[in-house]
Amino acid sequence: MQRRSAIKNIALTIGGTIVLPSWANAWNKEAISSTSLKISETQENLLAEIVETIIPKTDTLGAKDLNVHQFTIKMVADCYDKKSQETFSKGFALVDAAAKRDFSKTFIECDGKQKLEVLNKMSNSENTDEKGFVRLVKNLTIQGYLNSEYVMTNLRIFEFAPARYHGCVPVKK
Repeated sequence: MQRRSAIKNIALTIGGTIVLPSWANAWNKEAISSTSLKISETQENLLAEIVETIIPKTDTLGAKDLNVHQFTIKMVADCYDKKSQETFSKGFALVDAAAKRDFSKTFIECDGKQKLEVLNKMSNSENTDEKGFVRLVKNLTIQGYLNSEYVMTNLRIFEFAPARYHGCVPVKK
């Protein structure tokens, strides 16, 4: 055994053991919810309605009930470049403008079919900002919904092992 590598491994293990609790304790609801991307409460409510339009509440919970809009905000703020963040920020005004142009009311005031029609028109639009916003929000909504605790535990039964062990089954002769 090499003494230097053993001492180095022990030091790394002790250092990791000391640092890990402070790192894990820093994960609280306030730290996770704070982002560098600032959006207003009305924009957050608008985003909640958009994600609810993409995955509505049926016999299962909808995207709004699972707070997928907050996931979307966090992902855009932490994982996307400045151009995508600008497209995301511009998108709120574009959604309301499209709803006012088509139905003479804001997106939140529209009913479900009208909201879906607005998003479909925006996704097929020639305007790259409209198309980019809808694509970004739609992809993150699907990702956030499918990876939520509710979906992973209630709708997709996930098992760590590929097969079950049944210890109480009699052995055949």
